[in-house]
Amino acid sequence: MTDRKEFRDLASPEEAHEAVASLDIEPAPETVPLRESRGRVLAERVDAGIDVPGFDRASMDGYALRARDTFGADEADPVVLPQVGVVHAGEEPAVDVGAGECVEISTGAVMPPGADAVVPVERTHDVEDGVAFDTAVAPGDSVMAAGADVAAGERALGPGTELTPREIGLLSALGVDEVPVRGTPTVGVVSTGDELVRPGGELDHRAGQIHDVNSYTVAAAVEEAGGEAVLYPHAGDDYDEMERQLREAAAECDLVLTSGSTSASAVDVVYRVIEETGELLLHGVAIKPGKPMLVGRVGESAYVGLPGYPVSALTIFRTFVAPAIRDAAGKPEGERATVEGRMAVRERYAQGRTRLMPAGLLTDEAGETLVYPVDKGSGATTSLVEADGVVEVDADTDYLAAGESVTVELFSPDVRPPAVLAVGEDDPAFARALDGVRGPRYLAEGTRSGYRRLRDGLPDVVVASGPLEADEETDALASWTREWGLVVPRGNPAGIEGVADLAAADVSFVNRTTASGLRATFDAALADAGVDAERVHGYERTVRAHESPARKVQSGDVDAGLGLRASAAKLGLGFVPVGEEAVRVLANPERTEKDGVRELVRALDGIEAVIADLPGYGV
Repeated sequence: MTDRKEFRDLASPEEAHEAVASLDIEPAPETVPLRESRGRVLAERVDAGIDVPGFDRASMDGYALRARDTFGADEADPVVLPQVGVVHAGEEPAVDVGAGECVEISTGAVMPPGADAVVPVERTHDVEDGVAFDTAVAPGDSVMAAGADVAAGERALGPGTELTPREIGLLSALGVDEVPVRGTPTVGVVSTGDELVRPGGELDHRAGQIHDVNSYTVAAAVEEAGGEAVLYPHAGDDYDEMERQLREAAAECDLVLTSGSTSASAVDVVYRVIEETGELLLHGVAIKPGKPMLVGRVGESAYVGLPGYPVSALTIFRTFVAPAIRDAAGKPEGERATVEGRMAVRERYAQGRTRLMPAGLLTDEAGETLVYPVDKGSGATTSLVEADGVVEVDADTDYLAAGESVTVELFSPDVRPPAVLAVGEDDPAFARALDGVRGPRYLAEGTRSGYRRLRDGLPDVVVASGPLEADEETDALASWTREWGLVVPRGNPAGIEGVADLAAADVSFVNRTTASGLRATFDAALADAGVDAERVHGYERTVRAHESPARKVQSGDVDAGLGLRASAAKLGLGFVPVGEEAVRVLANPERTEKDGVRELVRALDGIEAVIADLPGYGV
């Protein structure tokens, strides 16, 4: 038996923060051209080397003169002065202003010698003897003195300043063409696991292959935090190859991140590489999701091992690693936003670890914020986009009660609750209708789940199909029919003619989950045909979404699948019709006046156009 590496005593979240903070990932400062400096952080103070402006200049179109020559002027008794010249912006004055004289001047032009003020053109008019001034001015009026903006030797920008277009404008005015900035920490990203294939590659589902979610996801998170992500080729679970990858990344980067191969498994070799080539500081954190976390060093480079599941990997990165990258890059702490809300449902939890619970938001009809858990398990990538933030649940908490007040730390200050939350049957027509609503959320969990959540008061609307009914009366916002039956390979090689043929010993089948309304419709059809479900080979083999059975047929895994004519037509497969079932969109009685529900109603008013090209659909 192969020895298995067990987790050591789990570190507390505080200890994990300390371990990551102890890693030195700050790169050396560098000098970059001003044109490439946006978003960088100054490494040292920048003092003004020149006055800005470097000369006294007019701040208005008008006439430059000696202020004392206008004293006593008003509209009833204007002062008239002869004009002795003109000065335009960008040219050296060719005239001096003597006592009792004026010079026409443009905004931004150099003040001519002798002049100490400008009278705006609006307070003047031409007369036969020169220019009449109907207002008095004081020395310095409408003049920006040299150095008035920034004076030579003055502190212009300090270290730690993030360079935005405003700061770049100031540096441009100072004539700075290169700036000293904090270095950008380079972060090597290595996804591990024999089962991973980069997006764009061909998957072998029979071999358990999956797309590599973490490489691009973690790299994007690194860059969002202020680092420069360096993607390395996928490393399998081979010890020698993983060691080579880690050594190469460590030699080139300030920090190395791996994802996967951190749990207590015989094939997980990362921890051995770290122990043998560097220093392992931490293995395992008392937090959910994300217990299998590693912190250490490989040579001179810092190392953090993230869990393999995408939700866990991003949660650990966001909580522990992103702050260290921001600090190394000199970036300010990311803008954080929290909202208070009430738990929409009861959530049990008693595992003795701090839990970072992904949570979704919605609003009730009164606009009050409700919070619900989004937890399909750490391996579910949809949790990344269905959740709006995280609720930190203390390790000693057994459950969160419905109605209990909680604080949600949003993933972004820009997060807003969905306009409408729909739960229920997976249906392509409804998915299309939602395109007419701004910011909706659709949890296609099946009709039974929709009704159950409606009992808890969670969704705004429920999408239901088949014979299943809600426990209480609800308003139907829209309804349509869809043709269902058995999806088969093109040409129907097994000669299936109806549900009774599924009882044949040589026919393999894939069903929908028990939460699906279509599953209930199918069960009723089996009963009507007198077919014992136990005789259907594959009756207990289930898939979740409306197109999933058709894809199983397309891949050759089964001879038939429970599905829709629309799915069969989309994938170019055969179809054995069995019947029609109604799809109903039902409103939560407490939310009928909610703005998002009203917007959905307007979208559903055009349902005939929505389903016009969906085979098997009708109203």
